[in-house]
Amino acid sequence: MIDPHLKPGRSRARAGIGILTTLLVLGLAAWACTFPRQTQTPGNQIDPTFAAAITSITAKTSTAQPTQSGPVPAEGTSIPSVQTAVVIPLPTAIPFPDTTPTIDLPSPGFTPTPWVSPPTGTIVFTCYVDFVDQICRMNADGTDQVQLTDSKVTDFYSSVSPDGSTIIFTTRREGPFQVYQMDLEGNNEEKVVPGLGNQYAPAISPDGQRIVLAVESGRQTTVWIANRDGTDPRPLEGNPQNGLDPVWTQDGQYVSFASNRSGSMQIYRVRPDGTDLTQVTHDVEDVGGRHSWSPDGQMLAIYAGPSGNHDIYSINLGSGSVNRLTEGGDNLAPCFSPDGQWIAFTTYRDGNNEIYIMRPDGTQVTRLTNNSRPDWQPRWGP
Repeated sequence: MIDPHLKPGRSRARAGIGILTTLLVLGLAAWACTFPRQTQTPGNQIDPTFAAAITSITAKTSTAQPTQSGPVPAEGTSIPSVQTAVVIPLPTAIPFPDTTPTIDLPSPGFTPTPWVSPPTGTIVFTCYVDFVDQICRMNADGTDQVQLTDSKVTDFYSSVSPDGSTIIFTTRREGPFQVYQMDLEGNNEEKVVPGLGNQYAPAISPDGQRIVLAVESGRQTTVWIANRDGTDPRPLEGNPQNGLDPVWTQDGQYVSFASNRSGSMQIYRVRPDGTDLTQVTHDVEDVGGRHSWSPDGQMLAIYAGPSGNHDIYSINLGSGSVNRLTEGGDNLAPCFSPDGQWIAFTTYRDGNNEIYIMRPDGTQVTRLTNNSRPDWQPRWGP
């Protein structure tokens, strides 16, 4: 309502100004309310230009004094004021861009990548649980990870028998490292090879009739062969020399191993009767121990490189070509799948040992384990 003490012409003018002012203020208030409410923080301040505008409008419309033209009220009579002030909420904070970097933390739990054609078989590996190496097992797609041993001392160097029924491994539960075996569920443990000093890296022959292993005696480690039940153990070579991490070729015709007998560590192979010794690798320096043959015997997967910076390589035995399959992250212990379609390996690329698989050409690299503990030494079985 218009104050009756104002002249008609002035009152209409002031009324018009008041209406325009009110509409402007209400418009600004509506505009401000479209912003989400924010808590004022150092990176989230009210726009100073907007705040100044609101302050100016509020000051001009807070209390307008009437013009005293016309009859003067009697003494003691108060002059009413024109209350045109509009109470509006303070505008919500306008967020400024936040330039503080964020860190994406890993989500709890881990789901392996969905598979178009999932790998098959079983992978056994060493898992470091409560400061002790144990034997673990999982499906080849990373599912159903199970701890099989619960030893108070080290269990490691596991591999699966060709028929998939038995896991053979090294343990220190009786003092020196000895070869034991158990079923796929971790039951029925028994010692395989008695005596001989420290024993490492046992592997069962493709026909299931023999085993090879590395035996440490004094300062030398050599490759030995024995019957499947551990009887008749003997050095693989008539003149034993240094040898580590023996494995069988898929046809059982050769045993290969790592040795530095030529000066640098390389891969050699020899027949089970100790004849036909041949150096396999030549053009790769600093070759590691654990290696694996493709099912057709034409490809050899190895790891090589300086300490802390190993990579996985494949060697074509026919052409002699050498291909690097990984680049950085310290990658070790490759193992072909029984069908030759995948290679499992250990890598430090995520901060601690984890197990990955990839295609033989280095593609489709996929992580299988995601634990705070180290997981390493994968060996693939059916």
